[in-house]
Amino acid sequence: MNEASDPNTPVSPGQPRLGEPAVRFRLRTTHGERSLEDYRGRWLLLFSHPADFTPVCTSEFIALAKLYDRFQALGCDLLGLSVDSVFAHLAWIRSIREVFGVEIPFPIGEDISMAVASAYGMIHPADTNTATVRASFLIDPTGIIRLFTYYPSPIGRNAEEMLRALAALQETDASGLSTPGEWRPGDDGLLPPPVTMEAADASVRSGAPAWYYKSQPVKT
Repeated sequence: MNEASDPNTPVSPGQPRLGEPAVRFRLRTTHGERSLEDYRGRWLLLFSHPADFTPVCTSEFIALAKLYDRFQALGCDLLGLSVDSVFAHLAWIRSIREVFGVEIPFPIGEDISMAVASAYGMIHPADTNTATVRASFLIDPTGIIRLFTYYPSPIGRNAEEMLRALAALQETDASGLSTPGEWRPGDDGLLPPPVTMEAADASVRSGAPAWYYKSQPVKT
């Protein structure tokens, strides 16, 4: 497992893959130093933003701050990241509090050397030359990347969708069911499709709309 920590240690550009260990890191943040190991045993939403004091980034941080307690209720911590310094982060947080009346409850890390951004594939030169794109990573309690997305700089992410995706991952882990499109907590899950003719016929006899599509209430 690679580690992005010492700014003097170069890290090769990353290509994160689902189901693989997240790259270890150590960052200076607005809440002190943080490392990937600090989040062991809990879910982590690690997300980057292009720059402080920008309108889209500000809107995203306000949205995530308002959902912070719901993330915490699902055992998930949040950690923001950009190539700006921690001093810029602090000034931005103060501005958000003073202008919008919103307290940012989670840490924001600095990545001036771009070591973490490179290791996680957050730098996309075709989008911007130096800023990170809007990358989001859901890392499970064992340190495995379970979901990631990349958005271009002008497009804000949907905080509710990040929360829904986290709940869906936890549901599939707990029940073994899949979650359909537009799934919300409490909705039915989906069983795996049959792999034999006998099972397919049984699925149809059970009243499923199609032999390959059978739902089941979740147990959690």
